[in-house]
Amino acid sequence: MNHSYWQPWSLRELVDALAAGTTTPAEALRRSRGRIAETDPELRAWVELAPGTDPATDGPLGGVPLAVKDIIDVAGLPTRCGSQLRADAVAAEADAAIVAAWRRAGAVPVGKAVTTEFAYFAPGPTRNPAAPDHTPGGSSSGSAAAVAAGQVPLALGSQTAGSVTRPAAFCGVASLVLGHGRFPVDGVTGLSPSLDSHGVLAAGVSDLALAWSALAGDPDPGLEAGRPPRLLLWTARPLGVEPRMTAALTSACSRLRAAGAVIDEFPEEQLAAQVTAAHPVIMAYEAARERAAELAVAPQLSPQLATLLKTGAATSEHDYEAALRTAAEAGTRLAELLADYDAVLGPAALGPAPARLAATGDPVLSRAWQALGLPAVCVPGMRTDAGLPLGLQLVGARRREAELLAVGCWVEAALRG
Repeated sequence: MNHSYWQPWSLRELVDALAAGTTTPAEALRRSRGRIAETDPELRAWVELAPGTDPATDGPLGGVPLAVKDIIDVAGLPTRCGSQLRADAVAAEADAAIVAAWRRAGAVPVGKAVTTEFAYFAPGPTRNPAAPDHTPGGSSSGSAAAVAAGQVPLALGSQTAGSVTRPAAFCGVASLVLGHGRFPVDGVTGLSPSLDSHGVLAAGVSDLALAWSALAGDPDPGLEAGRPPRLLLWTARPLGVEPRMTAALTSACSRLRAAGAVIDEFPEEQLAAQVTAAHPVIMAYEAARERAAELAVAPQLSPQLATLLKTGAATSEHDYEAALRTAAEAGTRLAELLADYDAVLGPAALGPAPARLAATGDPVLSRAWQALGLPAVCVPGMRTDAGLPLGLQLVGARRREAELLAVGCWVEAALRG
């Protein structure tokens, strides 16, 4: 197994170096482009690089190189959405709202990272830096690979099912899925308005905490010492979690308890299963309407996307509304539970990245939380005996990203310690 491409670049270390003057935005950009030139012929994480980028110097991230998933508009670059239907797309005239927000924080878009076709299941060409013969996951495959390979210290993704959490887990990096509606989605080619959320990927949770502080203007959650958290353990065994992941989760819980965490059993496995089943109904119904133009040319789509859109077109409004009610009722119950706990802890994926490139893995462990619109953090650091990355998942209360990141930083440090 070849691990030579796995070399994440710490955002926190770069920002400290920029602040100290030991590096400059121009040097950071040169490092990014140099690493891309060195590794991307094999990894293929990028669709197109921005020409002649002038590093920004304002904002707390002043000059940090940023990858942007290719369903998100960047002024001057086309948005092709991983689809031949968009092969001749013209350059966007303006940044997506989320890209504009990151620019204000000082990040510099280096280019567009590979996405699966319209952010669904048909994989792009990207390989996994941690294990090049294994899938990098999807749909934010290019973003996860670019961070895992050290091509950039920060990347933007999006999640409708498990499109950020799963690639992060497979590639051995950290991710934050923002709660639904936390930032505008203007300029993003979406799939399901009730489910689409922004995502961020970085080397570690501490890096995500710094990024969140820069984006949202909150105090840096990574600098909060914090008390040991109270967690609800969600094993998700009925959903098909592999023994290697179950063993990693059990080991992690032992280490976290030894460090002072309180970990109780998640009491609503059946409720989570019901929301997991409701999610694809919502997704298919809305995707058929959001991507109606693509449905009209279904023979030109991948079988995966064509099936999703046709399924959604055949889904009744009654079934769709019932699925929405299931999610709403579960959301009320989960809010009650999380009033007494800091987060739900569980596996981020069923296991390590599968040894194939023709599929992106199963997003089932993210479906419930995505249907509920809750923020989620993938904590890297666990590995199989063969060295494949395994990610853990923390899910927090609505609009509590900063608090969730503080918990994630504590968990990350305890697992390392």
